[in-house]
Amino acid sequence: MVTRPAVVRLALAVVLLPTLAVPAAAQDSALPACPAVFAHGGYPTGPNAWERDQVRQPNNPTALQDYKNKGASGVEADLQLTKNGTKAVMWHNTSTLRLTGSKADVNTLWWNTGSDKLNGRTIEVGPYKGERVHTFREFLDAARRIGMVPLVEIKGEAKQSLLNADPAIRNTGWAEVIAPVRERVATQEIMVYTHDAALKPELTTRFTNAGLAAVIAGGAHRPVWPDTVAWEEPPPSWTGNQASWQAALDKGPRRMATSWPQQMRTWLNGRCTA
Repeated sequence: MVTRPAVVRLALAVVLLPTLAVPAAAQDSALPACPAVFAHGGYPTGPNAWERDQVRQPNNPTALQDYKNKGASGVEADLQLTKNGTKAVMWHNTSTLRLTGSKADVNTLWWNTGSDKLNGRTIEVGPYKGERVHTFREFLDAARRIGMVPLVEIKGEAKQSLLNADPAIRNTGWAEVIAPVRERVATQEIMVYTHDAALKPELTTRFTNAGLAAVIAGGAHRPVWPDTVAWEEPPPSWTGNQASWQAALDKGPRRMATSWPQQMRTWLNGRCTA
């Protein structure tokens, strides 16, 4: 006959067995490695988008630091060229709308000459109000100082000089793009790309001939872009991106880019391992 105390001990053993904890190391091994987050400053969609634009692009030192504070390790930034390729500058929009001074297309202005020169103009709206337009060299140095990796888009407007019929203007423009990279690439990771179909083959040729083929688009180091929510002003909720973020994360990317870097950084907690 089994005594009552023995029955109690047996029952307790049966109850306790299924509750054994899975080691934390085993749980972590099932998660992917956390990707680095790259920040992209959103631009509104739809008609007259420029009227709502708040110039959120990380094209100046204040924006770079702000996005770093929000958890980003890198940024997508924008390169334009002033008239005849004479200065590579960091600016997203075609024109100087949202900058002090008269409105004009960036590629029609001189950097440091004339009453409407680009140098010295400052942003009039948004979180980086008061910041000025910076040169490509200044931007790269600012990114290096705080350990941010730049992914630089050469905007289509730069064709005014980069594909100019005059070879002197073409060469001047490409020197403004390539020289700052060549001067820094040994000690700083830099990625360069363009969405412009006409510029792509020339960019590939020029950078390859300069011994900088690895810089073009960054290869496997270039971030994926999983956002599906269109940007607007004021900013819409990030939550509609969760399904696409998860689908991207499941593929184990090294880097993910978003217009919501702070929210992505928080969302990644518990979904990946550092």
